[in-house]
Amino acid sequence: MIRALKNRGVALITAMLIAALAAMVAANLAWDNALDVRRTMMLLNRDQAVQVALGAESWIMNILREDLEASQTDHLGELWAAQLPPLPIDNGEVFGTIEDLQGRFNVNNLLDNEGKIEEESLEQFRRLLNALGVDQRFAGITADWIDSDREPSFPDGAEDSIYTGMIPSYRTANQALSNVSELAAIEGMDRETFKILEPHISALPGRTPVNANTATPAVLLSLDENMTVADVEGLVTEREATGFTDIETSFASLVTPDVLNRLEDSTQYFRLKVVVQIDTVRVTLYSVLLRGPQGSVTPVLRSLGTT
Repeated sequence: MIRALKNRGVALITAMLIAALAAMVAANLAWDNALDVRRTMMLLNRDQAVQVALGAESWIMNILREDLEASQTDHLGELWAAQLPPLPIDNGEVFGTIEDLQGRFNVNNLLDNEGKIEEESLEQFRRLLNALGVDQRFAGITADWIDSDREPSFPDGAEDSIYTGMIPSYRTANQALSNVSELAAIEGMDRETFKILEPHISALPGRTPVNANTATPAVLLSLDENMTVADVEGLVTEREATGFTDIETSFASLVTPDVLNRLEDSTQYFRLKVVVQIDTVRVTLYSVLLRGPQGSVTPVLRSLGTT
């Protein structure tokens, strides 16, 4: 009798253990299945967000084509310059902005057609840094980063002898920039300084003119050493609605003839930023767009981020 009771007790405990193990396995399977479903949904939402971003890029390309058909000038009062308000999509929204990259200082203008430092552009970059409250020595350091030689310029240069001594060590690019983010690697550059500088600089292929209609106030101030803050304020007010009526008339008394020849009232290079939010997935597309003289618009550089 006692042995039978013991056997029944062992059987009961065994059954309870089996039930507990089965419950644990079922819970793990359910959890793994939920994670798999979640991962799949995240991937599907990401793919959808990327396609929406590319669709927005195509839409903006059409706007830029139509803009050139309507007007040969580009200014901040045009449709392309307006911020794209949040537009609803399935389970999310899309919004963005487009900027004129020729309203900034093209860092690659520091090089002349032979790959050597162009002194007038170097001086303009120094004036831009000064207008932004940034150490002017970054002009010389940047010039050394992109020029073709390996000799440090005086007094602010920095070549391989500086960078190979860092941990980790690396070397200068010795070529034109493809993206301004490369300046984060130059000697002495920190995050806060780069954040101040970035809205006023671009990295465009070759030498490009400045669009006076869209140039940032700091870029306008950097055009000539005799330019004043009051001059810039007057220029910004003058161009506010429809851009400058005549750039030569507006700038002739403020800048030298050489600088005047480097100013334009139209643009070839634009940067599009599109943000797509679907559920918890957020995708940001940056696209540099080149608009040709006949209106063709081509993406020349894309970068994509997701969170």
